[in-house]
Amino acid sequence: MSTVKQTSFVQVVTITSLAFVVAQLDVSIVNLALPQIAQSYQAGISTLQWVVDAYTLAFAVLMLSAGSLSDRLGALRIFQIGIVIFGIASAGCGLAGNSFSLVIFRILQGIGAATMIPSSLSLLNQAFAHEPATRARAVGLWTAAGSSALAAGPLIGGVLIHISNWRFIFYVNIPFCIAAFVLSFKLHKGAISTAAKKFDTAGQLIWMLAATLLIAAIIEWHQLGLQNPLIWGGLLLSLSFFVLFLAIEKQISYPILPLHLFNSSRFNVLLLLGGVLNGTYYGSVFVLSLYLQNVLHYPSMTAGLAFVPLTVGFVITNLLSGKVINRFGIGASIIAGLALFAVGFAGLFLAKANTPYWQLFFPFLIMPVGMGMAVPAMITGILASVEKSLSGTASAVLNTVRQTGGAIGVAAFGALAAGGLESILSAIPLIACVAILLITLTTILTIKYVRVKGN
Repeated sequence: MSTVKQTSFVQVVTITSLAFVVAQLDVSIVNLALPQIAQSYQAGISTLQWVVDAYTLAFAVLMLSAGSLSDRLGALRIFQIGIVIFGIASAGCGLAGNSFSLVIFRILQGIGAATMIPSSLSLLNQAFAHEPATRARAVGLWTAAGSSALAAGPLIGGVLIHISNWRFIFYVNIPFCIAAFVLSFKLHKGAISTAAKKFDTAGQLIWMLAATLLIAAIIEWHQLGLQNPLIWGGLLLSLSFFVLFLAIEKQISYPILPLHLFNSSRFNVLLLLGGVLNGTYYGSVFVLSLYLQNVLHYPSMTAGLAFVPLTVGFVITNLLSGKVINRFGIGASIIAGLALFAVGFAGLFLAKANTPYWQLFFPFLIMPVGMGMAVPAMITGILASVEKSLSGTASAVLNTVRQTGGAIGVAAFGALAAGGLESILSAIPLIACVAILLITLTTILTIKYVRVKGN
């Protein structure tokens, strides 16, 4: 606990959580602004998908490199660089004069987020590496902060749009970034890996191409059609680049993705879990934002208030998650969370053209309760599966899978809702069915490969 001797528990958790708050806030805060952004730029739904996915895609494709850099150059240094990039990009988003420049600055935001998130989790892990109970508590609080920001994003966005305009949803990040950067100088630099300092440039570029082509094809398939050569060609190229990426990582002596991490079935199942959770949640919130405003005709402020149960659910379970994990174990916590998550999605079958809000309240509350219970246990399990010097890389792999899953979820679920009001209404029960199926699959795998009791 050498780091904690120099920096208190509260300081470490607060500073690292500030980064997670702004990163997660910008995943969801945009959703309530989509109709206003569409009006400002005369944008269609594919452009709106890019506004959301440009961020999560950049977040995902650069996470592996950022995690590797965190381990090689020091978590604190990379953390500070990420905070600065994110703050500058947030100002750029607010000042964007057209949809193209907004997407570009969203990409830059994603670069900043990808840089600071693995390093923030690495700083936490290094601080409490020899105290599993304290680490579980710290991760629970860190997750609570980020998850609460993710859930509160629509509400905050609705309020800011109501009192000003959509550009302020980006300006709100700037004071958080300044505070995190200034306070970060109180943190210990943390461990630096003794591994080779070379950087896997080829692997990073190939992975970037594979992920970008996949997401682009999913976003554009509804508008262009699956028969369009740009779509199926993009999917084939994505698969080819992914195979090439794995071949490079297998041969190179300094990979951004150490393949030996995947020798653990538990590690693999937890990664799959992360992708499923983010994909189903991000995608459903994207469509539900359109549903509330375009189908139920809620004003932005009212739509934001409608998402308050998401915030409450995340806060409650994330704050209790450390105690739950320590008492019942990682596997049991995940299984219980997945069960609740599935029940929440089942409640979305009630979403119709004239559904009263009280019928939506239950799924809006239960979904985050379930996710909030499963995510801290998943993160704790991932960190416990690797050695301390690879904690940044491991957290980067997890967050890469989560953000890629989120981008795919927005692209796929958004495509289902791209045809107008009727498409939005027909998409919601289909989304619920897909989510419940995926949750059931990951529950079975968790029972088989993750210890139900113990850590």
